[in-house]
Amino acid sequence: MGRVQDKVALVTGAASGIGLSAATLLAKEGAKVVLADYNIEGAKEVAAALKLEGLEATAVFVNALEEQSIKDAVEFTVDTYGALNILYNNVGGTNVRKDLDIVNMDLDEWDRTMDINLKSVLLGSRFAVPHMQKAGGGSIINTASMGGFASDAIRTGYGTSKAGVVHLTKYIATQYGKDNIRCNAIAPGLILTPAAINNLPAKMIEIFTKYNALPYNGEADDIGHAVVFLASDESKFMTGQTMQIEGGHYMANPTIADLNEFLTANN
Repeated sequence: MGRVQDKVALVTGAASGIGLSAATLLAKEGAKVVLADYNIEGAKEVAAALKLEGLEATAVFVNALEEQSIKDAVEFTVDTYGALNILYNNVGGTNVRKDLDIVNMDLDEWDRTMDINLKSVLLGSRFAVPHMQKAGGGSIINTASMGGFASDAIRTGYGTSKAGVVHLTKYIATQYGKDNIRCNAIAPGLILTPAAINNLPAKMIEIFTKYNALPYNGEADDIGHAVVFLASDESKFMTGQTMQIEGGHYMANPTIADLNEFLTANN
Protein backbone atom coordinates (compact mmCIF):
# COMPACT_ATOMS: atom_id res chain seq x y z
CA MET A 1 0.00 0.00 0.00
CA GLY A 2 1.51 3.30 -1.10
CA ARG A 3 1.57 6.50 0.93
CA VAL A 4 -0.96 8.15 -1.42
CA GLN A 5 -2.63 4.97 -2.65
CA ASP A 6 -5.51 5.59 -5.07
CA LYS A 7 -5.38 9.36 -4.60
CA VAL A 8 -5.72 11.49 -7.74
CA ALA A 9 -2.96 14.03 -8.24
CA LEU A 10 -2.52 16.87 -10.71
CA VAL A 11 1.06 18.13 -11.08
CA THR A 12 1.80 21.19 -13.19
CA GLY A 13 5.18 21.67 -14.81
CA ALA A 14 5.52 17.89 -14.67
CA ALA A 15 7.53 17.18 -17.82
CA SER A 16 10.91 17.94 -16.25
CA GLY A 17 12.81 18.92 -13.12
CA ILE A 18 11.00 19.17 -9.80
CA GLY A 19 7.58 18.50 -11.31
CA LEU A 20 8.83 15.34 -12.99
CA SER A 21 10.29 14.10 -9.72
CA ALA A 22 7.10 14.84 -7.80
CA ALA A 23 4.85 13.20 -10.38
CA THR A 24 7.05 10.11 -10.55
CA LEU A 25 7.29 9.68 -6.79
CA LEU A 26 3.56 10.23 -6.31
CA ALA A 27 2.84 7.56 -8.93
CA LYS A 28 5.25 5.16 -7.26
CA GLU A 29 3.41 5.73 -3.98
CA GLY A 30 0.11 4.68 -5.55
CA ALA A 31 -1.41 7.91 -6.86
CA LYS A 32 -3.15 8.29 -10.20
CA VAL A 33 -1.18 11.18 -11.65
CA VAL A 34 -1.99 13.74 -14.32
CA LEU A 35 1.14 15.40 -15.66
CA ALA A 36 0.28 18.89 -16.89
CA ASP A 37 2.80 20.85 -18.91
CA TYR A 38 3.16 23.32 -21.77
CA ASN A 39 5.58 20.74 -23.17
CA ILE A 40 2.81 18.24 -23.79
CA GLU A 41 5.02 15.86 -25.77
CA GLY A 42 7.46 15.68 -22.87
CA ALA A 43 4.61 15.07 -20.44
CA LYS A 44 3.22 12.30 -22.66
CA GLU A 45 6.64 10.61 -22.78
CA VAL A 46 6.88 10.63 -18.99
CA ALA A 47 3.33 9.30 -18.61
CA ALA A 48 4.06 6.50 -21.08
CA ALA A 49 7.23 5.57 -19.20
CA LEU A 50 5.34 5.43 -15.92
CA LYS A 51 2.67 3.21 -17.48
CA LEU A 52 5.37 0.80 -18.63
CA GLU A 53 6.29 0.44 -14.95
CA GLY A 54 2.69 -0.50 -14.17
CA LEU A 55 1.84 2.91 -12.70
CA GLU A 56 -1.20 5.05 -13.46
CA ALA A 57 -0.43 8.30 -15.28
CA THR A 58 -1.63 10.45 -18.14
CA ALA A 59 -0.73 13.85 -19.58
CA VAL A 60 -2.56 17.07 -20.36
CA PHE A 61 -1.52 20.36 -21.91
CA VAL A 62 -1.53 23.45 -19.70
CA ASN A 63 -0.59 27.05 -20.32
CA ALA A 64 -0.20 28.56 -16.87
CA LEU A 65 -0.71 32.05 -18.31
CA GLU A 66 -4.26 31.23 -19.42
CA GLU A 67 -7.14 30.83 -16.97
CA GLN A 68 -9.17 28.54 -19.22
CA SER A 69 -6.20 26.25 -19.79
CA ILE A 70 -5.70 25.80 -16.06
CA LYS A 71 -9.41 25.12 -15.57
CA ASP A 72 -9.34 22.61 -18.43
CA ALA A 73 -6.44 20.73 -16.82
CA VAL A 74 -8.35 20.44 -13.55
CA GLU A 75 -11.52 19.30 -15.33
CA PHE A 76 -9.55 16.80 -17.40
CA THR A 77 -8.15 15.29 -14.20
CA VAL A 78 -11.60 14.88 -12.66
CA ASP A 79 -13.12 13.58 -15.89
CA THR A 80 -10.31 11.03 -16.26
CA TYR A 81 -10.06 9.70 -12.71
CA GLY A 82 -13.30 10.81 -11.06
CA ALA A 83 -11.86 13.06 -8.37
CA LEU A 84 -9.02 15.39 -7.40
CA ASN A 85 -7.25 14.85 -4.08
CA ILE A 86 -3.81 16.39 -4.61
CA LEU A 87 -2.82 19.52 -6.52
CA TYR A 88 0.81 20.50 -6.92
CA ASN A 89 1.04 24.05 -8.32
CA ASN A 90 4.60 23.88 -9.58
CA VAL A 91 4.80 26.00 -12.75
CA GLY A 92 6.94 29.11 -12.45
CA GLY A 93 9.93 31.10 -13.59
CA THR A 94 11.11 34.45 -14.87
CA ASN A 95 13.31 36.00 -17.55
CA VAL A 96 16.44 37.20 -15.74
CA ARG A 97 17.38 39.44 -18.66
CA LYS A 98 14.19 41.45 -18.09
CA ASP A 99 13.37 40.88 -14.39
CA LEU A 100 15.93 43.37 -13.08
CA ASP A 101 16.00 46.02 -10.34
CA ILE A 102 12.89 48.18 -9.91
CA VAL A 103 14.21 51.05 -12.03
CA ASN A 104 15.31 48.96 -15.00
CA MET A 105 12.99 45.98 -15.03
CA ASP A 106 10.61 45.38 -17.92
CA LEU A 107 7.09 46.03 -16.58
CA ASP A 108 5.57 43.55 -19.01
CA GLU A 109 7.89 40.92 -17.52
CA TRP A 110 6.71 41.96 -14.05
CA ASP A 111 3.11 41.25 -15.09
CA ARG A 112 4.04 37.95 -16.78
CA THR A 113 6.01 36.81 -13.74
CA MET A 114 3.12 37.61 -11.40
CA ASP A 115 0.76 35.70 -13.66
CA ILE A 116 2.84 32.55 -14.06
CA ASN A 117 4.20 32.36 -10.50
CA LEU A 118 1.32 33.68 -8.40
CA LYS A 119 -1.91 33.97 -10.36
CA SER A 120 -1.53 30.42 -11.67
CA VAL A 121 -1.41 29.18 -8.07
CA LEU A 122 -4.56 31.13 -7.27
CA LEU A 123 -6.36 29.79 -10.35
CA GLY A 124 -5.27 26.19 -9.94
CA SER A 125 -6.45 26.25 -6.34
CA ARG A 126 -9.65 28.12 -7.24
CA PHE A 127 -10.68 25.40 -9.69
CA ALA A 128 -9.46 22.50 -7.54
CA VAL A 129 -11.12 23.44 -4.25
CA PRO A 130 -14.74 22.61 -5.25
CA HIS A 131 -13.67 19.14 -6.38
CA MET A 132 -11.72 18.59 -3.17
CA GLN A 133 -14.75 19.66 -1.17
CA LYS A 134 -16.80 17.01 -3.00
CA ALA A 135 -14.09 14.44 -2.27
CA GLY A 136 -14.12 15.23 1.45
CA GLY A 137 -10.78 17.02 1.49
CA GLY A 138 -7.43 17.24 -0.22
CA SER A 139 -3.93 18.63 -0.23
CA ILE A 140 -2.75 21.65 -2.22
CA ILE A 141 1.01 22.12 -2.50
CA ASN A 142 2.61 25.22 -3.97
CA THR A 143 6.15 25.90 -5.15
CA ALA A 144 7.51 29.06 -3.56
CA SER A 145 11.27 29.80 -3.47
CA MET A 146 14.00 30.83 -1.12
CA GLY A 147 13.81 34.02 -3.20
CA GLY A 148 10.53 34.74 -1.45
CA PHE A 149 12.36 35.19 1.88
CA ALA A 150 15.22 37.54 0.98
CA SER A 151 15.83 40.27 -1.57
CA ASP A 152 18.28 40.24 -4.46
CA ALA A 153 20.05 42.62 -6.83
CA ILE A 154 17.75 41.49 -9.67
CA ARG A 155 14.72 39.15 -10.09
CA THR A 156 12.49 41.67 -8.30
CA GLY A 157 9.32 40.25 -9.80
CA TYR A 158 10.31 36.65 -9.15
CA GLY A 159 11.06 37.16 -5.46
CA THR A 160 7.98 39.28 -4.91
CA SER A 161 5.73 36.74 -6.63
CA LYS A 162 7.18 33.88 -4.60
CA ALA A 163 6.67 35.82 -1.37
CA GLY A 164 3.08 36.14 -2.54
CA VAL A 165 2.87 32.36 -2.92
CA VAL A 166 3.97 31.96 0.71
CA HIS A 167 1.18 34.24 1.93
CA LEU A 168 -1.45 32.95 -0.52
CA THR A 169 -0.74 29.48 0.86
CA LYS A 170 -1.78 30.72 4.31
CA TYR A 171 -4.98 32.24 2.95
CA ILE A 172 -6.00 29.03 1.19
CA ALA A 173 -5.21 27.01 4.32
CA THR A 174 -7.27 29.36 6.48
CA GLN A 175 -10.26 29.62 4.18
CA TYR A 176 -10.69 25.92 3.42
CA GLY A 177 -9.22 24.12 6.41
CA LYS A 178 -12.66 23.29 7.81
CA ASP A 179 -13.35 21.48 4.55
CA ASN A 180 -10.42 19.20 5.35
CA ILE A 181 -8.36 20.87 2.62
CA ARG A 182 -4.76 21.49 3.58
CA CYS A 183 -2.44 23.89 1.75
CA ASN A 184 1.32 24.05 2.19
CA ALA A 185 4.23 25.34 0.16
CA ILE A 186 7.82 24.36 -0.51
CA ALA A 187 10.56 26.95 -0.94
CA PRO A 188 13.47 25.30 -2.75
CA GLY A 189 17.00 26.59 -2.83
CA LEU A 190 19.23 25.88 -5.80
CA ILE A 191 18.06 22.55 -7.18
CA LEU A 192 20.35 20.94 -9.74
CA THR A 193 17.75 20.12 -12.34
CA PRO A 194 18.94 19.69 -15.94
CA ALA A 195 17.73 23.24 -16.65
CA ALA A 196 19.81 24.66 -13.80
CA ILE A 197 22.91 22.70 -14.77
CA ASN A 198 22.60 23.68 -18.42
CA ASN A 199 21.88 27.37 -17.82
CA LEU A 200 23.90 28.34 -14.76
CA PRO A 201 27.67 28.88 -14.99
CA ALA A 202 29.65 26.51 -12.81
CA LYS A 203 31.00 29.48 -10.87
CA MET A 204 27.48 30.58 -9.92
CA ILE A 205 26.65 27.08 -8.69
CA GLU A 206 29.84 27.19 -6.60
CA ILE A 207 28.69 30.44 -5.00
CA PHE A 208 25.43 28.85 -3.87
CA THR A 209 27.34 25.88 -2.46
CA LYS A 210 29.66 28.20 -0.57
CA TYR A 211 26.81 29.86 1.29
CA ASN A 212 24.82 26.71 2.03
CA ALA A 213 25.16 25.23 5.51
CA LEU A 214 25.49 21.86 3.77
CA PRO A 215 28.39 21.17 1.37
CA TYR A 216 26.17 20.56 -1.66
CA ASN A 217 23.11 21.81 -3.54
CA GLY A 218 19.75 20.12 -3.85
CA GLU A 219 18.44 17.59 -6.35
CA ALA A 220 14.92 17.31 -7.77
CA ASP A 221 14.05 14.33 -5.57
CA ASP A 222 14.80 16.39 -2.45
CA ILE A 223 11.71 18.40 -3.35
CA GLY A 224 9.76 15.48 -4.82
CA HIS A 225 9.96 13.53 -1.55
CA ALA A 226 8.69 16.60 0.33
CA VAL A 227 5.74 16.80 -2.06
CA VAL A 228 4.83 13.18 -1.30
CA PHE A 229 5.02 13.93 2.42
CA LEU A 230 2.74 16.96 2.10
CA ALA A 231 0.33 15.03 -0.12
CA SER A 232 0.09 12.11 2.29
CA ASP A 233 -1.63 11.68 5.64
CA GLU A 234 1.80 11.82 7.26
CA SER A 235 1.37 15.61 7.24
CA LYS A 236 -2.36 15.62 8.11
CA PHE A 237 -1.94 18.13 10.98
CA MET A 238 0.20 20.51 8.92
CA THR A 239 -1.28 23.38 6.93
CA GLY A 240 -0.42 26.95 5.97
CA GLN A 241 3.29 26.21 6.26
CA THR A 242 6.20 26.74 3.88
CA MET A 243 9.00 24.20 4.06
CA GLN A 244 12.31 25.90 3.25
CA ILE A 245 14.41 23.21 1.57
CA GLU A 246 17.54 25.14 0.67
CA GLY A 247 20.46 23.48 2.42
CA GLY A 248 20.50 26.00 5.26
CA HIS A 249 21.31 28.83 2.83
CA TYR A 250 19.54 31.46 4.94
CA MET A 251 20.06 29.88 8.34
CA ALA A 252 23.28 31.57 9.48
CA ASN A 253 24.90 34.99 9.53
CA PRO A 254 25.51 35.69 5.81
CA THR A 255 29.18 36.47 6.45
CA ILE A 256 29.99 33.06 7.95
CA ALA A 257 31.40 31.50 4.77
CA ASP A 258 33.80 34.41 4.26
CA LEU A 259 34.71 34.53 7.95
CA ASN A 260 35.53 30.82 7.91
CA GLU A 261 37.82 31.38 4.93
CA PHE A 262 39.49 34.30 6.73
CA LEU A 263 39.99 32.34 9.95
CA THR A 264 41.38 29.33 8.06
CA ALA A 265 43.82 31.51 6.16
CA ASN A 266 45.03 33.26 9.31
CA ASN A 267 45.46 30.28 11.62
